[in-house]
Amino acid sequence: MIRVLVADDQALLRGSFKVLVDSEPDLTVVGEAATGAEAVSIALEERPDVVLMDVRMPVMDGIEATRLIGDASRVLIVTMFDLDAYVYDALRAGASGFLLKDTPPADLLAAIRVVAAGEALLAPKVTRRLIEEFARTPVLPPVRGLDGVTERECEVLALIARGLSNTEIAAHLQLSLATIKTHISRLLAKLDARDRAQLVIAAYESGLVSATR
Repeated sequence: MIRVLVADDQALLRGSFKVLVDSEPDLTVVGEAATGAEAVSIALEERPDVVLMDVRMPVMDGIEATRLIGDASRVLIVTMFDLDAYVYDALRAGASGFLLKDTPPADLLAAIRVVAAGEALLAPKVTRRLIEEFARTPVLPPVRGLDGVTERECEVLALIARGLSNTEIAAHLQLSLATIKTHISRLLAKLDARDRAQLVIAAYESGLVSATR
């Protein structure tokens, strides 16, 4: 059973998400939060597998709440994307993915399962928005290096940062899908990254990829 916490300041949306999640035999809502502070408190107590987190909430926003939840739960940001500037901050805070609030119900349920399984949900259009945000903001100084990362792994990392899927990366580099998965596993270990979303951040922070190239 995948345990879910719903955090949104709009009661109607919280209720809708709860009904949807509880309608699935393998999903259950273990708590609801109307503020970021409540989300942190419930997450640290209940340890849900996934937190559906709104960005704009009273008392404490979803980004700070995500940071404080840390490794207690995996966070799936659910937003209208009217806060593009927060996408990068949310990824750095540890979010494992993003969804639009008008996402079809079936896609939301699938996203919860993907994130609960330990994967990152970072669609290409989310990556494009991330790149656009880098283009609007000053270049940040690198905060991590790529020591120990091979040239081939750097190629794979750069393509991940551009939003390519494993299949697309395999085709681009003319390698097997299994080989690409092996490279990604090694990247996760070498960069101490939890998932694909954090690999994107590592690619930018190391200077391997920039919004202009």
